[in-house]
Amino acid sequence: MADVLPESEREQEWEPDSSGATSGLVRRRRVLAMVAGGAALFAGGGVAASLYVKSPAQAVADTKAPEPDVLTAEVERRVLADTVVLRGTVRAGRTVTVTPSASTSGDGGGGGSVIASKLPYAAGDDVRAGKVVAEVSGRPVITLRGRVAAYRDLKPGSKGDDVTQLQRALADLGYSSGGDATGSFGTGTQDAVERLYADLGYDPRPASTGGEEAAAQAVESAKDSVRNAERMLEDAEAVEKPDTTQVKRAREDLADAREDLATARLQAGAMLPAAEVVFLPAFPARLDAVGAAVGEPVSGVLLTLSSGDLVVQGGAAADEKTLLRKGQKAQILSELTGKEFAGKVATVATTPTASGGQGSGSGSGSSGGSGGSAGDTATYAVVVVPDTALPRSLTGQNVRITVTSAATGGKVLVVPVAAVASGTDGRTTVTVLHGERRERVEVRTGATGDGYVQVTPVSEAGVSGSLDAGDPVVVGTSS
Repeated sequence: MADVLPESEREQEWEPDSSGATSGLVRRRRVLAMVAGGAALFAGGGVAASLYVKSPAQAVADTKAPEPDVLTAEVERRVLADTVVLRGTVRAGRTVTVTPSASTSGDGGGGGSVIASKLPYAAGDDVRAGKVVAEVSGRPVITLRGRVAAYRDLKPGSKGDDVTQLQRALADLGYSSGGDATGSFGTGTQDAVERLYADLGYDPRPASTGGEEAAAQAVESAKDSVRNAERMLEDAEAVEKPDTTQVKRAREDLADAREDLATARLQAGAMLPAAEVVFLPAFPARLDAVGAAVGEPVSGVLLTLSSGDLVVQGGAAADEKTLLRKGQKAQILSELTGKEFAGKVATVATTPTASGGQGSGSGSGSSGGSGGSAGDTATYAVVVVPDTALPRSLTGQNVRITVTSAATGGKVLVVPVAAVASGTDGRTTVTVLHGERRERVEVRTGATGDGYVQVTPVSEAGVSGSLDAGDPVVVGTSS
C-alpha cells in the first residue's frame, strides 16, 4: 500500500515550481480522460452493432419458416344431413286483389267513373266473412268464404260448382237457400242473396239485364198473361158440355203463363255480380294494402287481401332445385325474433320464375351455394308449410329456410372432408396420427353434408389400418 502523505505535504507536492509546469500537467490529464472516454464509446458501439448486424448464415436461419404443426380432427359418429339454405318471405297461403272496373259503378251502365266511395278497413286490419270490405261508386264489395274466385255473375238459372260455393257461403252466414238443389240458383238462393244485401244496407242488383224498370214491366206483363190464361180456362170449363180438347189447351196455356211469371219474378229479383263479391278460403282474412283513398278515382288494384295459414315462399337456384322435393323437412328461422319453426316443403316449381325473383336461394350446405345473386339468376319457387301455425306478426318478414335434402338413417362414422385424400392408385385414405407416427387407412366414402363425409374403413375394427370414433385424423398443417 502506498504511503499516505500529510495534507500539508500533498499541497506542497502539487505546488508548482513554475507557471508553465502547472498548465502542462493539466493538459496531459485532459488528453488521458478523452482517450479513456473514446475507448468506452467504441466498446459500447461494438456491443450495439453486434445486436443488429448479422452474418448471412444467421439471417437465413432467422428467416427460415418454422416447422409446420399438424392440424387434426377427431373421427365422429353422427347423423349426417345434407342441407339447402334458402331465403323466403312469410305470407298468407293465398293473396287476392280487388280491381274494380267501370261495370262496378252504381248506375250499372258500365260507363261511369270508378270512385272509392267507402273504405271501412285500413291496411293491417282483420276482415271477416259477410262484411263490406269496400264500396266502389256506391256499390258494395262483400267478402265470402270460398276457394274459387268469382268469374261470372250468378243469377237465376245459373248452375255449377260456383253456385254451390255461393250457397255454402250464404249458409255459413245463416242464409238458407231453401229448397233449391245444390248448385242451382233458384228462388231460395235468390231470397238468401236479397236478405244478405238488406242486412248490409244495400239494394241487390236485379237479375234482368234491362234494369229494374224493364224487370218490373216484364213481371206485370207476365201477370196479365196468367190472368188471361186463367179466364180462358174458366170460360172453357163454364159451358154445359165442355170441349175436353179446349179445356186441356187452356190448362197448358195457364201453366206456361205461370212459369213465365216465375221466371219474370226471378229476373226482377236479386243476382250476385262478380264485381261485388270477393271469395277468400279462410277467415279472418287480412287487409294487406289499400290502393286509393275515399273519394279518389281507382286506377288498378284497390285492395290486397291475404287469407289462410301463413306459409313461407322462397326461391331456389337451378342447382339447389335438383336437391329439393315435396315432403322434405325444413326449419324456418326468424332472425329478428330468434324463433325457429319446423315445417315441410309443400311445392317446388318445375319452371323458373323471372330473373331476379324474390326469395332466391343463398346456397346449400353441401355445395356452398351457387355463387350467383338473385338479380342475375332465374329461381324456382319453393313453398314451405309450417307444422304449426306461424304467429301473424311474422307476416311479410324475410326468414331463413334450411331444408334437409338427405340424411343417414342413423349415426355413421364421419370425418371432415379435408381429411380424405385420393391417391393415384384410386384408393381413398385418411391419415391417422398415433403420437409422432402417421398411418394411412384406406376407407370407402359415402354420404356428405355440413362439411363432413361418411367413411367406412376397409380393414376390420381393432386391427392395424382400422378407424374408430375418437381417432385423430390429419386435416392439414399450420405454420
